[in-house]
Order: sequence, then structure tokens, then C-alpha cells
Amino acid sequence: MRKIEYEDIVEKVAFMCKEANYHLGEDVVNAFHNALKTEKSDTGKDVLNQLIENAEVASIEHVPMCQDTGTAVFIVKLGQDCQIIEGSLTDAINEGVRNGYGEGYLRNSIVHDPLGRKNTNDNTPAIIHIEFVEGDRLEIHMTAKGGGAENMSDLKMLKPSDGLQGIKDYILDIVKVAGPNACPPLVVGVGIGGNFERCAYLAKKSLFRPIGERHEDVEIAALEKELIEEINRLGIGPQGMGGTTTALDVKVEAEACHIAALPVAVNLNCHASRHKQITL
Repeated sequence: MRKIEYEDIVEKVAFMCKEANYHLGEDVVNAFHNALKTEKSDTGKDVLNQLIENAEVASIEHVPMCQDTGTAVFIVKLGQDCQIIEGSLTDAINEGVRNGYGEGYLRNSIVHDPLGRKNTNDNTPAIIHIEFVEGDRLEIHMTAKGGGAENMSDLKMLKPSDGLQGIKDYILDIVKVAGPNACPPLVVGVGIGGNFERCAYLAKKSLFRPIGERHEDVEIAALEKELIEEINRLGIGPQGMGGTTTALDVKVEAEACHIAALPVAVNLNCHASRHKQITL
């Protein structure tokens, strides 16, 4: 049994929170540059150049790339042969978020409850999903998920008879309704199958995959490519100013579901697709 110390997790999580908000991933920056080559709108190109400059300034000056520094969301792969000592995994992650957002002067965006609306003042609690896996490693994936794009996300219990076309129509409708409010160019996460809560998780999980990485299933990969093309024909464009780059990527995850169900969730991510990963 491999032992992992509580404080090591706290330290690494605090570092991830700051890094995610200061340094946009190479996959996202490359996607901006690639979009510049295909964007047909001059205004769209201007916005993309501003996003590139914004990411550069944030990285150089170690300041947040967006004023909304997000909800801290984690997907944790916990090896069955490792043990957290001197505290719990959940407490360690929350302490790391508390430290990272404080040390990094990052905006606190979490309220104690949805009715009272009193700020927790440390961006906790984090949202933590734990998957148990073989081995003795602890793999932590983190995203700083912005509220604007999250607010434009959606879930629908389709009928099996709606089929693939119904799924595609629904996804396109959600992107159309979001328009500029989700701060495009987007990364569109889609969860298909499972049940009511599982498909929402699948949509979120899909956003942790790097931009440009296609699903291992060839049919799902083909669907991802088709959706990218159709979304980019909507004309919403960067920041909703018009153009041919409404989405940088579309990610789809699918799982088994009940014979009478076809749940679909769409989780939108703004252009600040912030994700980091560490392994202990």
C-alpha cells in the first residue's frame, strides 16, 4: 500500500489553481492560432488576436486571464493501492483550493447556499468527482470552470426515437441560444447516455480532454467532427461578433443507458478552457 501525505496534495492543488488561471494550456493557444488561419471574418480575427494577447499577458504577469476565476472542479482517479494519510482527500483538495485562490489573488465566486447567497470567501467547497482505478497512483485533474458558460449549459431527456438527428438538433439549439453569453469560441462538451445525473457528469468529463483529441470510438469521433463543422456554420463567431469560429472543439462521451431513455447533456466551456493535471 503506497502512502500519500495530505500536505503533498494540498500543495499540488494550490499550485494547480494558480497555474490554471494564469497559464492557458498549449492546446487552447494552438487552437486560437489555428482558428486565425480559417476565420473568414475580420472582426473574428481581431477578437482571436485579442484572446491570444490576453493569454500572453496573463502568463507573463501571473494574473488571471479572466475576472471569473471559476468554480474549482476536480476529477480524481484514486488508485486502490494508495492511501491518503494525515487527513482526508476531500479536505486536502479543499484546503489546496483555499490556499491557491488566496495566494493567487483569485476571485472567490462560491456562495454558502443558493438562497442566502453569502460568499464563502475562499472559493470552496470544490466540486470533486472520484473514480477508483487500479494501481497506487493518485491522478488529479482540475478545471477552473467559468460561470457564464456553465449558465448556458443544458440537459434534456430525449426519447430513443429522437435518435442521432434529435441529439444533433438539440446540441445545435443549445449553442444557438447561448450565442455570445457563453463567451465563444467554445469548447462544447456532450454527454450521451447513463441517466439524469450521469450524462451531466459525462459532459463535464469530456471537457477535460485536450482540444484536438478525438474520441477513440470512430463513430463518436466522426460525430465530434460533424458537430464542429455544423456549429461553426452558425455564424456566432468569436465573442458573438460574427464569424466562422464559434467552437474550437466538440467533445462527446457516451455510455450505456436504459432502453426507454436517451439522456443528453451539453456543458459549454468558454474560450478560457482552463485545465491542469498532476499525478502523485
